[in-house]
Parts: sequence; structure tokens; C-alpha cells
Amino acid sequence: MANDNKAIIAKRVARELKDGDVVNLGIGLPTLVANYIPSGIKVWLQSENGLIGMGPAPEEGKEDRDIVDAGGRPVTILPGGACFDSATSFGMIRGGHIDVTVLGALEVDERGNLANWMIPGKLVPGMGGAMDLTVGARRVIVATEHNLKDGSPKIVERCSLPLTAAGEVNLIVTELAVIEVTPEGLLLKEIASNTTVEEVQRRTGARLLFAEKITTMDIEP
Repeated sequence: MANDNKAIIAKRVARELKDGDVVNLGIGLPTLVANYIPSGIKVWLQSENGLIGMGPAPEEGKEDRDIVDAGGRPVTILPGGACFDSATSFGMIRGGHIDVTVLGALEVDERGNLANWMIPGKLVPGMGGAMDLTVGARRVIVATEHNLKDGSPKIVERCSLPLTAAGEVNLIVTELAVIEVTPEGLLLKEIASNTTVEEVQRRTGARLLFAEKITTMDIEP
């Protein structure tokens, strides 16, 4: 079920991408978005370790250890793609040249605050490029499962974990819903076909606002 949820989320996030976008995909679930870019849409996937023009994961047995994403996972490079150093990569990010970044979350709240890099007391490798990406990208999409394994909500009224960014999230996509962050609060715009508005609200740790017309996500695993 968890893998199905991740596929649903990645497919729905991929629909948000527009032809010509420069897109950075965070480590973990967001990397799956590369496998679901809609037909006829060409985006330039950028990785903060120094790569643009990233393609889908290679076929098994055809991996190249020198071509990896920021998480160290094998990727492909599409025609026209290029590799470069980290200084150039972060110059792109900090210079405002990334149209969309897709990141995971430990918590995200109704003010668009994001916590996704550490849990106090646990060993972590660091926040990577997430802090730069949330501030530098024109649009920030959070791709995350709606709840933790114990059922606790990841979408909350206020983040309790150390923040990655304050007020930078634009859209939240889960296996249950698509939620826009607005100045008034969290606006529920779409729900999965196998759920209800009431269930989405019950499993969310913040009050939701409801779009005038809430549509169905209509995404198959």
C-alpha cells in the first residue's frame, strides 16, 4: 500500500509540471516524479549535485555509478543534459532559475512552513539543498503521504519540528488530497476517489478550507 501511495502522489505531482519548466526533485518520494512526466511535456530536471536534463531511472543492469541524483541513486541523462559543479548548481538554485521544486515532508503546516530535515535526537546527514531550494524556487510542492505509520498527521496547524523553510510551500499533494496553501489557510481542492472530504479532514491536523468545487484526483496506482 505504501508503494501504491507513493506512485499516486508522484503521478499527481507530475501533472503540475509545465512544458519547459526547470524542476528540482528532492530525495526520496519526489524522485519518483521523473518516471511519470506526462507525454508531450518536456521539463528539465535539475539535481543539486550538479546535473540538468535528468531522465528516468535506468533499466536494471544498465546503471552508471557516475550518473546519480542528489541521493546517490542511478539516473539517466536525456539528450541536451549536462553535468557541472556544485557552485554552478547552487547558483542556479539561489539565483531563482528553478521553476518548481518538489520536496518531502516530516511536517507541513497551514502557514506554508515546512519541516523535512531532522527529528531532534536522531542522527541525520543534514538538510542538503532543501533550504536553498524552498527559498530559490518559484514554486514549492510538498509530496508526502498524508499520515505517519502510527496515523499521526503530517499536515498540522503548526510545525513542531525544526523548520526547513517558513512560509514557502505553495501546494501539498498526498495520496488522499491536493491542498493549496493560501493566505487564508489550507484550501482542499481535490480528493482521491476512495476517500471523502470528511475523512481527509479527520486525518489532517489543521482546519481545511473547501474549494467551491472539489474534484477527484483520478489517479490509478
